[in-house]
Amino acid sequence: MIVGYSVIVGALASKVGRRGTVVLPAKLRRRLGIEEGSFVVAEERENGILIRPATVVPIEVYTPERRAEFLLNNAVSTDDYRRARAAVKRMDLDPDTIKHHRPSKRRR
Repeated sequence: MIVGYSVIVGALASKVGRRGTVVLPAKLRRRLGIEEGSFVVAEERENGILIRPATVVPIEVYTPERRAEFLLNNAVSTDDYRRARAAVKRMDLDPDTIKHHRPSKRRR
């Protein structure tokens, strides 16, 4: 006789192991595409915990030189380019040492 468990229609029970490890039933893992090494998100909800698949996207961290390159290359007018050069100088970098293309003088 098991005491203290309730049955929820359509739900599958799982046991919490050491360090809080929860084993997701194979049927759910297959249906949701969760494999060994997959990431999941656990969210606290009013009536429990929601565990769902997660997507992890790598984040690129840019060096000051790379940010300066973006600023200078994205300038579309001579005024914009002048402001970009000033911003690069405020970053303690020399705009002339950063590889970039100057905008044509025709655009304003």
